[in-house]
Amino acid sequence: MELRLLIIGVTAFIFAKLSKYFKKRNFFDNKKVFISWNCAFALTAGAMVYCLLNFMAKNGIEGGLSAGTAALIITATIACCAFNIYKAKTADAKAADKIYAFNLDWAETVYFAGFFASVAMFFVLQAFKIPSASMRNTLLEGDNLFVNKITYGIRLPFMRHKLVKFKDIKRGDIIVFSFPAASKSQTNCGEPQYGRDFVKRVIALPGETVEIKNKRVFINGELMPSQPYEVYANHERKEYELPVPHEEYQKIWEDRELEKYLGLYLRDYFGPVKVPQGMYLGIGDNRDFSCDSRFWGPIPERNIKGKAWFIHWPLSRARLIK
Repeated sequence: MELRLLIIGVTAFIFAKLSKYFKKRNFFDNKKVFISWNCAFALTAGAMVYCLLNFMAKNGIEGGLSAGTAALIITATIACCAFNIYKAKTADAKAADKIYAFNLDWAETVYFAGFFASVAMFFVLQAFKIPSASMRNTLLEGDNLFVNKITYGIRLPFMRHKLVKFKDIKRGDIIVFSFPAASKSQTNCGEPQYGRDFVKRVIALPGETVEIKNKRVFINGELMPSQPYEVYANHERKEYELPVPHEEYQKIWEDRELEKYLGLYLRDYFGPVKVPQGMYLGIGDNRDFSCDSRFWGPIPERNIKGKAWFIHWPLSRARLIK
């Protein structure tokens, strides 16, 4: 989302700067140039709206792009383009200056807002909507929340390592992260997850050995006490025999292919595996209905965007997240 906002900001910035350059060089005195510039303004604005809503739709954000909305945007863009061409053709010098000022004002507003929002989302806060029941009852489907991106430190965009580290990730933290898929073709949880953001609770830290027996979590051989946020269904607990030698189990898990071998058996019995350095193991609070690290492997620290911080919508559920 933040990258798309930055692209929108950069596009509006370029449009504004080119507009000022053309005005200074009196290019707009040429009627054809002025008409083309007005049409470009409408097309650029329509493309920005379309791309933003398309991203929202792909990520399950309410208010995103539907077929009807897409058709409406395209129709509105064409209509605005035609209207702008008509205005440019019929405008005298005074009217042309008003049109120029109006378009420039909008472009500058958009690029300022785009830059500000993208910087805030790169470094401080990110909006996130809960798409599934995997974190019930802590987080419900449809909850809109803010992710605190500076809790653990400051990382420059597209950088793997933090410039400044503030806090360590702790067991029990609810984190939002980009899914650790190596390619767009990688399939987990029944479909490709590449580029999607997930939310899970950290259960094990780097270097710890994890095992789940009859749904109970053991860390380094020690049974972890039950927590109030854990939710289980009344399903039969299923134990299994490993279909692969135990020494291969760890590698298959790290390669994110364990679910292909064991499927739902991993829900109740998992491991033991050792969490690699620089990685974490995350599981959903709704333990029997969560596709998580049990199935698709460890979470690299570099993929973690931040800590789930505050539910802001619906208002009836507004609260700090624990």
